[in-house]
Amino acid sequence: MLTGDPLPPLEDVLAALATGLWRWDNRAGLVTFDAEAARLVGLPAEVTTLSEAGARARFHPVDWNEIDGVVRLAVAEGTLAEARLRIMDDQGHVIRTVRSRSRPVMHGDAPDSYELVGTLQEVAEPPPGASSRTPVTGDWRRSREAFLLDAGRALAEADSTAEVMRVAAGLSMPGFSPDGLAVFGVAGDRLTVIGHHGHQPGAEGPFTDMDLATDYPAAEVCRTGRAVYLSSPAEYRRRYPAAWPLAARFERQSWAFLPLVVAGRTIGAWMAGFAYPVTFSPDERSVLTTVARMLAQALSRAGVAESERELTDGLQKSMLPTLGPEIPGMTIAARYVPTGGGLQVGGDWYDMIPLPNGRIALVIGDVQGHDVRAAGLMGQLRIALRAYAAEGHRPDAVLSRASRFLYGITDNRTDELSARFATCLYVEVDPATGTLEIARAGHPDPAIRTADGTVLMRPTAGGLPLGIDPDADYPTTRLVLESGETLLLCTDGLIETGGHDLDSGWARLRTTLENGPAAQLEELADALVQAVHGPSSHHTTGPLADRREDDIALLLLRRTTESRMPTTARRTAMTIAQAEPERIATARQQLRELLHDWADEDQVDSAVLMVSEMATNVLVHTDGDALLVAEVSCVQDGTRRLRVEVADASDDLPHKRRPGELASSGRGLVLMELLAQKWGVDPRGEGKSIWFELYEPSPDQPVSRETEGSTGSA
Repeated sequence: MLTGDPLPPLEDVLAALATGLWRWDNRAGLVTFDAEAARLVGLPAEVTTLSEAGARARFHPVDWNEIDGVVRLAVAEGTLAEARLRIMDDQGHVIRTVRSRSRPVMHGDAPDSYELVGTLQEVAEPPPGASSRTPVTGDWRRSREAFLLDAGRALAEADSTAEVMRVAAGLSMPGFSPDGLAVFGVAGDRLTVIGHHGHQPGAEGPFTDMDLATDYPAAEVCRTGRAVYLSSPAEYRRRYPAAWPLAARFERQSWAFLPLVVAGRTIGAWMAGFAYPVTFSPDERSVLTTVARMLAQALSRAGVAESERELTDGLQKSMLPTLGPEIPGMTIAARYVPTGGGLQVGGDWYDMIPLPNGRIALVIGDVQGHDVRAAGLMGQLRIALRAYAAEGHRPDAVLSRASRFLYGITDNRTDELSARFATCLYVEVDPATGTLEIARAGHPDPAIRTADGTVLMRPTAGGLPLGIDPDADYPTTRLVLESGETLLLCTDGLIETGGHDLDSGWARLRTTLENGPAAQLEELADALVQAVHGPSSHHTTGPLADRREDDIALLLLRRTTESRMPTTARRTAMTIAQAEPERIATARQQLRELLHDWADEDQVDSAVLMVSEMATNVLVHTDGDALLVAEVSCVQDGTRRLRVEVADASDDLPHKRRPGELASSGRGLVLMELLAQKWGVDPRGEGKSIWFELYEPSPDQPVSRETEGSTGSA
């Protein structure tokens, strides 16, 4: 009926009664007025459709902002939405006051998607000097209830004192809104200012440290626990002559001072100052009292939250070490990000320990759980590890002793429900040579980023998590960190957060390590955390931390000194023990990762097949372990070469055989001769080494094969 259709007779009747019709479609952002409604809002008397912004300009901004609360209350009660709205002219002056009565129609479940269809009717203005801007009517009470609901929700969500003050400053009370706020706290026998709004910076100076015995309204409220209402400057001057000069300079007309009470104890006072006279009717006092109660609860919660954050920061600082002193020829970076909730402290940790032999130990670990007990056990375990390392024990002995220690303090034998264990990775670093000796207790393997950006996961031998078996063994794996290479140690929170498993999580980290900033280690550490959670700092708390699924700890170690190996080479090495034939599969995977950018996929498959044959031959035909070393380097004309060696302690040299069709072995050297471009067997002082080479071909480069070295008979 408001979109240009002929007006029904009912509208003529309503126009005669000075009542207009309007419709506000919140979804479309359009407001339509019939002729009488358009006249009432100061427009030409004809059917008019305005944008939401255009319609808003016709109403007092405070009144318009209250409509959302009125609508929500009407929907909850199943009643009409009634509101008193002031109409403004183009110069911002109030020209009349109208009453709106409308039926809200909600669209879907969205609280801000509704349509209002109702009437506008002019009403009389309140007389000058009335107690508030709007008479106390049923409309006002509905607005009040909606306001209190919104205020309660906003204050409940504030988690700091500053946020509580920001919310309080934005509260627009129905019909009467203060232009200045101040919150006072009590510290001993002193009155202090916690926060204020509507005052110039520094204006709180005279009130920041005041004796509670002072003849000042806020001090009296804190002493007695009773509110003080001052409706005029004359009343203020009469009741508090000593404090009046302090208040006079703000040129306000009315003041309300209300106690902030929590659990029956007055913790402070709230001052609301008004630029116009307010008589503080019972309804107005009811609103102010309710807001004061909600404000007190919000400030109490914020104080507890801030105390917890201070405790968290102190606990983190006491448990997490500083990375120093500097390591000659190496740089190091670390990050710790707690999980959200509670004290935001968990069981993840890292450490850097100077050792008696001049080396250093890097430790990273994760105690089961995300609570204070996990944090306490973490602190105890960290101290124990430091003590064992300082005694000069090797990495395997340090973890064995730590496991026995944790087993003894966690009651794992008698109470399975309270049992706790910890994963740990302990690395002894020789800065002079780059040698890493690694012992692992159920922890994720380390990774290495080579100088050219290739990322290799380094499978290491390991044992059970600490605290499960007091007699567990922890074998040691030896690696060498070359110049320009970066070692990554991390807890599973960095890998698995975001619904990832170990495989997909490592793939995500690999991408960041390969493409992240290579120049600065600190920037690379930030990039790794940001890839999982967004921007981070060394120790992150607050809203960001609340989204954490697990604690995160990570350590990055980069070797910066020149080594004797060319920086253009990338290499991997690993031992395949007789008791660990499953590591042959790991060796194949390591080689594929080393050759991730090799141009010829057939050569990669050939290299993997030959490595498998070479390692299997050692395990089947000798009694010792196999040592695999693979290296990719540049030779003349920029061509890249892959050289793979598998060494063992046996002096028996292999010989080429001619296996029948059904033979299960004897094809190793035949494959080498067919697939390798160079290969050979070199006797050593103890044992031998069988090796092969492949050269990455250019598009028009012919492939040739030749055999070097000696091939004796086995």
